[in-house]
Amino acid sequence: MKISHLFKDTAIYGIATILPRLLNLILTPLHTSAENLSTTQYGIYQGIFAYMIMGNVLLTYGMETAFFRFINKTTDINTKKTIQATALTSLFVTTLFFITFAFLLRHQIAEWIGYEVHFVGYAVNILALDTLVAIPFAWYRARGKSVHYTVIKVSNVFINLFLNLFFFLSLPDLAKKYPEMWNWLVIDDKVHYIFISNLIASLLTLLSLIPLYVKIGFGYSFSFWKQMFAYAFPVLVAGVAFSINEGFDRIFIRALYPVEEADEVVGMYAGCYKLGVFMSLFITAYKLGVEPFFFSTATDRYAPETYAKVTQYFTIFGSLILLFAGSYTHIIKHLLVPNPAYWEALNIVPVILLSNFCLGIYHSLSVWYKVTDRTWYGAYISIIGGIITIITNLILIPIMGYFGSALATLLAYGSMMIISFWVGQKKYPIPYNLKKILAYLLTSVSLTCINFYILEKNLIVGTFFVILFMAMIFYFERKELLFILRTARKK
Repeated sequence: MKISHLFKDTAIYGIATILPRLLNLILTPLHTSAENLSTTQYGIYQGIFAYMIMGNVLLTYGMETAFFRFINKTTDINTKKTIQATALTSLFVTTLFFITFAFLLRHQIAEWIGYEVHFVGYAVNILALDTLVAIPFAWYRARGKSVHYTVIKVSNVFINLFLNLFFFLSLPDLAKKYPEMWNWLVIDDKVHYIFISNLIASLLTLLSLIPLYVKIGFGYSFSFWKQMFAYAFPVLVAGVAFSINEGFDRIFIRALYPVEEADEVVGMYAGCYKLGVFMSLFITAYKLGVEPFFFSTATDRYAPETYAKVTQYFTIFGSLILLFAGSYTHIIKHLLVPNPAYWEALNIVPVILLSNFCLGIYHSLSVWYKVTDRTWYGAYISIIGGIITIITNLILIPIMGYFGSALATLLAYGSMMIISFWVGQKKYPIPYNLKKILAYLLTSVSLTCINFYILEKNLIVGTFFVILFMAMIFYFERKELLFILRTARKK
């Protein structure tokens, strides 16, 4: 009964997690269209967003995770209320301090990071609003109110989508037909519209959660706060390292390119980076399903064998997605990034796909420190990845340009994957079938690189490689696949 409830919640939360990524998928061709944003304008948006990834981690400082941990450590109602109020008050107060100082220092911040003041203002306000809803959303999850959580999250997504469509598609026509009514909304630099849409959606989300502020209430226990922060600190460290791996490529590109072309290059790079979205969606869906599964089977005597099989099949399907996305990039680019001004950076696509795939394998391999409560190892490995990201970007971008930044991402995630495997086999041995895993991975990577870089994205050859790889999977996995199909039919 608990397992079925777990899978139900996972499916519902999955909608709230994957839908924003699908939103980005829909908005990418809108934002990268030549009629809407230039590559330079898109680069400004992506550059600011890279700083916001780090800002979100610093402002929540792991308190959401600590909230879950401590709320489930006690059955006493009064203690639970104190923990909830302490977490809410902590984030509320630190967010007020942040927004106050950020407002006072907005000109200095803008000068330091090299963006206009109003973009800094948008980022600060969005970060503050998103931080203020962290504990209310955590409260919904802790109470098992997955539907409430998802409805509000999904509403935020659709409000953001609607506003983007309105500003970019409807407003220009309305302003022409009814200038007296709509002209005041027209802004020449359309980058503003992306931030305004996000800001309005975040504000409405916070307003919808105000009743929870009343329900949880403000309160503070320094004793509990010290314990919660001590628990949250490793999460913060890992989050900072992850944000470096996730977004600092754009920051380094902008810093190391000449000023007059930096934002344009960031725009091209970020636009083509989006073509790795299929691998990202696959990994996100996998994480949502597999993490509860890892914990629910942790006490099973055959758990290591099960984990090995799960990772093997993840690698098989991930390898197929890598080959498929790499083979059909020439088609996919017309759907997601139809503006030819971005296509100069298409050579990063296989590297980004493989980077995300390595991150997915790392998540699968990370089972060893999660089920053995050695989560500090996750922070250590993330820190190493962050250091590799910084060093390799500084070395490779001056030599290879933005392609060097894509390679830096691959080196960081690839290193994290290898380190997790190496340490994990010593701490919690899992009988991975390395021959099969490496055979599928190397075959997929080789075929993708041959078709993409040597044969210049030949569609016929790519299709042949995909069919050949699927035949390889069926040949070596047919017994398992047929068994799964027979079992599914019986059920």
